[in-house]
Amino acid sequence: MIHEQCPGALTIAEESTSWPQVSRPTYVGGLGFDLKWNMGWMNDTLRYMQNDPVHRSYHQDLLTFSMLYAFTENFVLPFSHDEVVHGKCSMLNKMPGDEWQRFANLRALYTYQFTHPGKKLLFMGTEFGQGLEWSSTGVLDWYVLEYPLHRGMQRLVRDLNHLYNGNAALHRNEFDWQGFEWINCHDAQQSVLSFIRWAGEECLIVIVNFTPVPRHDYRIGVPRKARYEEIFNSDSAFYGGSNVGNGDRDLWAEDHPWMSRPWSLSLTLPPLAVVVLKPVEQVS
Repeated sequence: MIHEQCPGALTIAEESTSWPQVSRPTYVGGLGFDLKWNMGWMNDTLRYMQNDPVHRSYHQDLLTFSMLYAFTENFVLPFSHDEVVHGKCSMLNKMPGDEWQRFANLRALYTYQFTHPGKKLLFMGTEFGQGLEWSSTGVLDWYVLEYPLHRGMQRLVRDLNHLYNGNAALHRNEFDWQGFEWINCHDAQQSVLSFIRWAGEECLIVIVNFTPVPRHDYRIGVPRKARYEEIFNSDSAFYGGSNVGNGDRDLWAEDHPWMSRPWSLSLTLPPLAVVVLKPVEQVS
C-alpha cells in the first residue's frame, strides 16, 4: 500500500532474525520492504574490530561470513543509535589501542563499510568520532571538531560519500553477486582482505589491512593488465593518518600470475587502513 500510494517511498525493516524474504515483493511471498538492516554483519564486524589487532588473525571468519548471505536480502549495513547508548561506548571508544590507533581503526572500519555491498547507515555524531555515548537529552559534541583527528574523521566520511556516489562499482550491483568478487579472503595471518567491486566492465579494487603494521611489497592478483591509481586511502594525512600508501607511484600490472590471476600488483598497505584502486589506463 505504501508503494502504491507513495511512489518512491522507501520502507526499511529494522529486523534481526533470519526470517526469509523480508525485502522481497509481496507477489513472490515476501514482506515487501525495500531494505533490511544487516544486524549479523554489524555484530560480527564490531566483534572483530573490538579485538586487539594482534588477535584479529584468529577471527577472520567474522569478516568473511557475511558474504555467505550478503545477497539474500537488500541489506543496509547499520551502525545505528543502538550501538552508541546504554554503556556500549561510542564508536570511537569501541576501537582498541591508543588515540591514534582508535581513530585509524574507525577510519578503516567506515571505509570497509562503504566499500562492502549494502546500503550504509551511520548515526549522528559517529561521522566525526564523538567520544561520548549519544544522549537524547543533550546535543552532539560539535566542539571536538576543533581537534585535527576529529576533523579528519569528518573529512573521511564526506569523501567516502563522494567516492560511493561517484563510482557505479560501489552502488550499482549492491544486492547481486555480479557486483562483488573476492581477490583473497584467506590471508588471516596478516589480517588482510582484498576484493573487487564491479559494475559491468567498471571495477574498483579494495585492500583492507586491519593491523597497525605497514605491509611493503604486498602482492595481489588483479583482473586486467592496466595502470592502477590509488583513488582513496584512509591513512591519508588529510584524514589524520600516517600518509603511507601508493599515491606517488605508477602502479602497472605485471605479467606475474598471482592468486589465480594472470596479472598482479605489488603494493604498500598502510597500517590500520583501506586503500581503493581504479584501473585508469588499459595495456594491450
